[in-house]
Amino acid sequence: MKYFLLTLISAMLLSISWPTYGVPFFIFFALVPLLMMEHGVSKFSQFKRKSWVIFGLSYLCFVIWNIVTTGWLYEARNPDGSHSLFAVVFPVLVNSLLYAVVFQCYHWYKNAQGTYWGLAFFVAIWMCFEKFHLNWELTWPWLNLGNVFSDYPEIIQWYDTLGATGGSFWILVSNVLIFYTIRIFEAGRKRKNLIINIGITTIFIGLPIIISLFTYHNYNEKPIGQINVLLLQPALDPYAEKYSEDSITIQNDLLKLAEDHSKIKIDYYIAPETALPGRGSFSETAFEKSEVLNNVKGFLAKHPGSVFATGVSSHRYYTSEKDLPKEAYELNKGLWVERYNSAVQIIPDQKVEVYHKGKLVPGVEIFPYMSFFKPLLGDAMLDLGGTVASLGTDDERVAFSNPSNKGKIAPIICYESIYGEFTAEYVKKGANFLAIMTNDSWWGVSEGHKQLLSYAKLRAIETRREIARSANSGISAHISARGEILEDTFYGDKTALFAKVNLYDHETFYVKSGDLLTRFSIFAFGFLLFYFLITRVQDKMQKKKV
Repeated sequence: MKYFLLTLISAMLLSISWPTYGVPFFIFFALVPLLMMEHGVSKFSQFKRKSWVIFGLSYLCFVIWNIVTTGWLYEARNPDGSHSLFAVVFPVLVNSLLYAVVFQCYHWYKNAQGTYWGLAFFVAIWMCFEKFHLNWELTWPWLNLGNVFSDYPEIIQWYDTLGATGGSFWILVSNVLIFYTIRIFEAGRKRKNLIINIGITTIFIGLPIIISLFTYHNYNEKPIGQINVLLLQPALDPYAEKYSEDSITIQNDLLKLAEDHSKIKIDYYIAPETALPGRGSFSETAFEKSEVLNNVKGFLAKHPGSVFATGVSSHRYYTSEKDLPKEAYELNKGLWVERYNSAVQIIPDQKVEVYHKGKLVPGVEIFPYMSFFKPLLGDAMLDLGGTVASLGTDDERVAFSNPSNKGKIAPIICYESIYGEFTAEYVKKGANFLAIMTNDSWWGVSEGHKQLLSYAKLRAIETRREIARSANSGISAHISARGEILEDTFYGDKTALFAKVNLYDHETFYVKSGDLLTRFSIFAFGFLLFYFLITRVQDKMQKKKV
């Protein structure tokens, strides 16, 4: 019962730490009860299969954490309008399993090498796992620990140096220090050691916060310019309206929304993810012939100097198997198509510029490891209004330039805004402000759209770029380079948000170096594994000599 309670305490602390409803400071010791559970079961319990007990309890902890923080996935609907139980069960069970495996590896290593080396391994393997979770085809970094402070930008200004992954490192080491302090005191009952360890832990947690608060209140980076942006929020129900109304009606409504809120000159009109064409998609070889896109150009002709950036659904046909993209699939004999979730920049008398979303939602926009999973799961893969095939992607980020001013827009599409290093690539391409085009309406009034908005603040701090966020049903927002929401909309409103966005061209240390502590952790992980193997070989050689 003691170990079960410790597990539940960790699950509770992890859950109540999370944005957008929790208090993140619990995260500094949220894993301590779980570490105490592992130590108690390993050293003091009478269980015959201790590893299985530890795995089972840790899995329970992570399942509870995943359900509480991402249970909003249940709000996704099946095509018939019913809730999709599979949409929440699969990610919760699989993600929890991955975390439990990570914790189990820590348990094995600690048993083999001792507590001190084991705790170092715990930090290293967790950091490696988070990096892995950012890059594989089942990527789901929603619960990466560094995300937890997204609602408290004043204490994480140092993310412009080490990023959200630096936050994960900070949290993990803090938990290890607190656990170590408890264990040392339990073993020796020496007050002096307790005071020293508490002091070290307090400094480690407190110093970054103090530095951050100073930076927050003294941040005065001078912009290179300012632009007027209008963020469009059409509030189309993706289940009932978006894919049932004709494209011209959707385009007319969007342009009317833009016109009604154009009280002064607008430099950028920004519309949400796949705002056009609604039903169907644009052929990328016929952008210039599209009635919808030409109507947008006609609108812009009445607003000289304005640019229209929007999310669109697009496709490209292929009539030969030569150089056929791997995501293309055959429509008819001799005809293949590759589909995209795209962002376009529209300017009168110029060709439409396009960028294809690079980070795809597993099970919705990409069929993860199709050759393996499709024979097993078939049509049971997630279908949240997207596809059970895989969309095409761009290998590199882009920045769209505005010929009428200094603006260089980063066309970030929805899920991409969770990824720190990935977003930094837009800045390396010259983007001086970030535009997030998203459609969070699939999950209704839940924590999903709130958390995704909250995570955008991390990208603002990491890159020191202001963010103009256009969301289909909201929340659309203007976010400062300090990670503050300056203006926003109500979820569900059909409206537009005007923002004066500052442009910055300075590259932060994080933009230049990326996830530095993650790379250090990968090196440490390799060293610890190598050290383990060397000690095993040495032990075997000594036994042979005896």
